[in-house]
This record gives sequence, C-alpha cells and structure tokens, in this order.
Amino acid sequence: MDYHTLKVRFEEQKCFIQIYRPAENNTINDQLVRDFQDVLEKCRKSVCIIIIEGLPEVFCFGADFKSIQTAIAQNNQTHHDSGPLYEIWQELATGPFITIAHVQGKANAGGIGFVAACDLVIASQTALFSLSELLFGIFPACVLPFLIKRIGLQKAHYMTLMTKPISVEKAFTWGLVDAYEERSENLLRKHLLRLRLLSKPAIIRYKSYLNKLYQSLEQAKETAIAANLEVFSDPVNLNNIVNYVKTGQFPWEKL
Repeated sequence: MDYHTLKVRFEEQKCFIQIYRPAENNTINDQLVRDFQDVLEKCRKSVCIIIIEGLPEVFCFGADFKSIQTAIAQNNQTHHDSGPLYEIWQELATGPFITIAHVQGKANAGGIGFVAACDLVIASQTALFSLSELLFGIFPACVLPFLIKRIGLQKAHYMTLMTKPISVEKAFTWGLVDAYEERSENLLRKHLLRLRLLSKPAIIRYKSYLNKLYQSLEQAKETAIAANLEVFSDPVNLNNIVNYVKTGQFPWEKL
C-alpha cells in the first residue's frame, strides 16, 4: 500500500508497518500520524497481528523538530495537538489485535511511545532507548502513561530525568523489551509462528478483558494531552527547538 511515511504490507492476517522517513531520521510528523490512522482502521476487522518496524539504524526518533520549526514560522499551531498520536498509541495498546514493536537502532522520545504501547517488544542487540525531551524544557507527557504502565513509575521517571539512552540489556531487565538477540529477525519469526495459532475472536476477547481491568490509558488521556499542549506552547521551549534545528546546538551550549 502507498503511504508517504510508511511502508505497509499485509500477509494473511498480519500487517507489517515500517516507519519510513530515512531523510528525516524516522521522526513523527502530521502525515505519519494520518498514515498510521488509516492503516490501523484497515486492520481492525481482520488483522490479528501488527508488526511495527523502523530502519536498521533508527526505529523512530520522536517528533520532527523541522516540521515544528516550519509550523512556528508559519504561525501554525497544529503541532500542539497530540490527541491523534495519543489515540494511535492507545489503539496499539487496546485494539483488537496483537501489536509487536520490532526495534533495531535508536528509539527516542515519541518512538518510545510506539514501543511502550505495543503488546510485545522484540529488539536487536543494537537497540537503544531514550527520552531526550527534558533537554529542551519539554517532557514526554503523552509517552509516560504508556511507559509507566509497562515498566513502572520510577524507571520511567529515571529515563525522563537522565535523558540518556539505555541499552537493550537494561531495557530487557526493566521490562521494556520482552526478548532480544543479535539476529532479531529470526526472533520475530519465531514469535510470529507461535502467535499465528491465536484466533481473531480469542484476541478480541482477551484484549477487551485487559482494557476493562486496566483503564489507566483512557484516564490519563486528557491530562497527558493538556500537559503536552502546555510545554509546546511555552515560547522558551519553542525557541530551544528552533535554535537546535538551525544551529545543532542544545539549549545549554548557547549559554
């Protein structure tokens, strides 16, 4: 299927979604959100398993600062609306299918949202996981409900404050990664061979049951989106982003 930011293919009851913005470091822009919305809608009825992948060097590096800079220059505030992206992650977490993040290379900021939202996370030895937002005065408001649900408050708190990558070994110990090995393609294949034994009705009933047990994602939605709007409306934070795009300097480097 043809999308601007994704490569998508269907195999039987599986859907492979590759985030594909190589020139932009696999960052998230409005078009990627719209493309994801369309694919997930197509998956609801008959797809049992969704596999999300990136590039060998980078899974997803978070928000597209260049597109944010452009929006600022045009006085366009649409980049403040994180609701659609939150809803995509919520659909991955609660929708009527099994979702797998297959991570190779770097997963940062909003990329962690895709990882933490998935039912299973399979990674290669090269995978690195980070939340860099606080370096720019912002914080991962919409990522945290999913990350806290997966690894707990203190570990998510640590990742947010430290802003530096953690290895796949640590991510596995913390529960962010379910399984990893050097040749993660083979590991993914083994998981898919087992998961294909599950029927669509069984998956739907099980995920529906989990949603009733744990409603934290829906409860956190309004607060998370409002917090994201606040930090992305702060002129100081926006100036930090614009300066980084223009000069490559982090905020503390220009002091």
